[in-house]
Amino acid sequence: MAVPKRRMSRSNTRSRRSQWKTTAVNTVTCANPACLEQHLQHTACPSCGQYGPRQTRRQVLEV
Repeated sequence: MAVPKRRMSRSNTRSRRSQWKTTAVNTVTCANPACLEQHLQHTACPSCGQYGPRQTRRQVLEV
């Protein structure tokens, strides 16, 4: 197993760790004009079930 020869200084350690950033989650507006809620990209809308032009969840129609 590889082991460092010298101890890494605090400034080098902290400058290396400064790159461990997270990015904000990108949300998009639902394509359904009746819904228009924000949801994650490339996923179906959790409120109406629409994914782009397709309806992924079946609607139960009452007679």
